[in-house]
Amino acid sequence: MTVPPSDPDTADRTGSAPAHATDADAAAALLAALRRDLPAGTLGTGPEATGPFATDRSGSRPAGLPLAVVHATRTEHLKTALRHAHALRVPVVPRGAGTGLSGGASAGAGSVVLDLSGMNRILELSPEEQIAVVEPGVITADLDRAAGEFGLAYAPDPASAAISTIGGNIATNAGGLRCAKYGVTRDAVLGLDALLADGTPIRTGRRTVKGVTGYDLTGLLTGSEGTLGVITAATVRLRPVPEETVTVAAYFAGFAEGAEAVSALTAARIEPAMAELLDGPVLGAVDDAQGTDLRSRGGALLLVQCDGRGAAAEADAAVRRLRGRATSVEVTEDPAEAERLLAARRLALPSLERLGRPLIEDIAVPRNQLAAAVREIDAAADRHGVRIFTFAHAADGNLHPILVLDPALPAVPDAAWRAAGDIFSAALRLGGTLTGEHGVGTLKRRWLGEELGPDQHALQRRLKAAFDPRGILNPGKAL
Repeated sequence: MTVPPSDPDTADRTGSAPAHATDADAAAALLAALRRDLPAGTLGTGPEATGPFATDRSGSRPAGLPLAVVHATRTEHLKTALRHAHALRVPVVPRGAGTGLSGGASAGAGSVVLDLSGMNRILELSPEEQIAVVEPGVITADLDRAAGEFGLAYAPDPASAAISTIGGNIATNAGGLRCAKYGVTRDAVLGLDALLADGTPIRTGRRTVKGVTGYDLTGLLTGSEGTLGVITAATVRLRPVPEETVTVAAYFAGFAEGAEAVSALTAARIEPAMAELLDGPVLGAVDDAQGTDLRSRGGALLLVQCDGRGAAAEADAAVRRLRGRATSVEVTEDPAEAERLLAARRLALPSLERLGRPLIEDIAVPRNQLAAAVREIDAAADRHGVRIFTFAHAADGNLHPILVLDPALPAVPDAAWRAAGDIFSAALRLGGTLTGEHGVGTLKRRWLGEELGPDQHALQRRLKAAFDPRGILNPGKAL
């Protein structure tokens, strides 16, 4: 693979919706229309108001600052903004909490950010139907907590659940810790309310668990990274809280050994709710940030959680297969102790962010290739002389190799991009994908064609044009 030397923050956008250098007249006309038609306090302009909305958690910074931010609290605010932006061909960038890791919510000069975080109401929660209807700004953990009052849970569980929004999770089809058993966000979304580029409202999907009328537009919008429509509400599926949960912590000499152990669990048809694997450098970073002593106990930590009525038996079966491979194994049924163990996983990224700017990769491979992918990551780090920290949703083959960079550097070093390119090539060679759950955003667009191929890439661009003929929805992202 040949990796272009340029940073994607300034990379050419050829092959996606055209870059929109909004002229002064269009910008002035849009701002005048928004000031006239939006309620007071809804529109933010100027560097202090727009600066915080220029990037997401990826740290990827486009050129310039957004033209304005629309702090929507009602669907009508979004309709108004889209109607005017579409007429004037001004790009818009939908945004939730800004926790995305691929640059999908970055917004540069001439764009208008649609801030959905204020649309944060749970509109309905039905214990009988086991569904909820929520606005896009609802925090993921808040929905799970509200469902818990009725003995239910919202299964998708990204590590950022305490701060990420349902709308953002839907935009990227977020995965998470429990997706090995319960699936990713798409598996929990039954229907969507959304606005097309010109503000036209559509409703996709249904409230029933089953239904196959027409094309699956719900599935298409889920994971589309704000390039096809703006989500205004979602009907999501809830599940009963498991009656029993057992957590297993196993330490290994190294990450590859832990990966091989997970493959052995899969081969034995053991299906845990989660299986999270952290390498030694990640454990060391967590220790430094949180005052723990995880690294002293092994070169990798595997956290396995089994749930449901057969949780104890399934955990016993897992422990039997881990004991011969792990240096030590612990088992607990105590929820507080389980949460203490899982905190290491949830705190992994915040701990790494203390060391510098993380360039977070997100490959997925067939589960029986997990150990091979780990070895490829280690080889890329050695070849290019970069530090890579890795953790994984191991039960579904989703790895997060993270390059921690000097935040003082103006751009990502070439060596880091070459290492990333080698990792992506390895993922594809092993039968995997460039991104398992974070999305393409801006950071992975240069490699997209290698996975999709020219025919599928062209077809996806035609789909984009059907939804957004003027190319104003999150241009330069995903495709």
